[in-house]
Amino acid sequence: MTDETRDGTAVFQQHRPRMFGIAYRMLGSADEAEDTVQDAWLRWSGADRTDVGQPAAWLAKTVTRLCLNRLDSARVRRERYVGPWLPEPVLTAGGALGPLESAEQRDGVSLALLVLLERLTPAERAVYVLREAFGYGHREIAALLDLTEANCRQLHRRAAQRTAAPRPRYEADPARLRGLVDTFLAAARDGDVAALEELLAADVTYWSDGGEKVGAARRPVSGRDRVARLVAGLWSKYAAGLDFGFAEVNGAPAVLVRAGGAVAGVLVVDMAGGRILGLRAVVNPDKLGFVQRQLSRS
Repeated sequence: MTDETRDGTAVFQQHRPRMFGIAYRMLGSADEAEDTVQDAWLRWSGADRTDVGQPAAWLAKTVTRLCLNRLDSARVRRERYVGPWLPEPVLTAGGALGPLESAEQRDGVSLALLVLLERLTPAERAVYVLREAFGYGHREIAALLDLTEANCRQLHRRAAQRTAAPRPRYEADPARLRGLVDTFLAAARDGDVAALEELLAADVTYWSDGGEKVGAARRPVSGRDRVARLVAGLWSKYAAGLDFGFAEVNGAPAVLVRAGGAVAGVLVVDMAGGRILGLRAVVNPDKLGFVQRQLSRS
């Protein structure tokens, strides 16, 4: 390996976390984000780097444009998706999606926001992610996307309006979050519908993404009593032989479900004010591989 190759590899690895963060927020898929970063590496390896004045900008532009190319086909697949579509979960306590030290940073990687980003055009999504998640200025974004600065401002304004639906602001105290999840698990395990109802907000909603690979509700279930009965019924029917543990997923408290050591599901808990506002269950095995790899590396 030449010194130039070693230097190029080091530069790429330095910027890999940011590239993965951009790609994941753009695509909602950790596996596709990894593939996109790998495609960026192939382009970086073949580029004449003497012409690259700013590697960070070059790599950000490359990975963003690769994501734009992928988004059209991804939209078609999601329109055909069976049941609710949820993004691939990512364990975030180890910094996989960058620092999540504030409510705004956690909100920026939440499953709730990533679902809302599906409403945006590819260009709106790119501008929104670069601006909101990574703090790029409109002039920088215009250079990255080959757009005018005025167009970027317009795209960002439109994207912000289309993603302005209320979203949960998570509790700040990790110990309190862990305690609430533990209480939820105990009530679910005991089939205590009344105790579950005490934990749930009146307008709580349960989404389940099985992708027709695993049995799951085809439509969201809303309302405290309906969700409490659903959760109790699911635990009664499926919990035997499974292990349940606490995790931080996409900046939010979550339940990690394992069967014989393999990840069988992830249940993300949207919580604020001591109440559960939403439950998002990802049980499609095609969406659990990244979390499994994260666990095997830890």
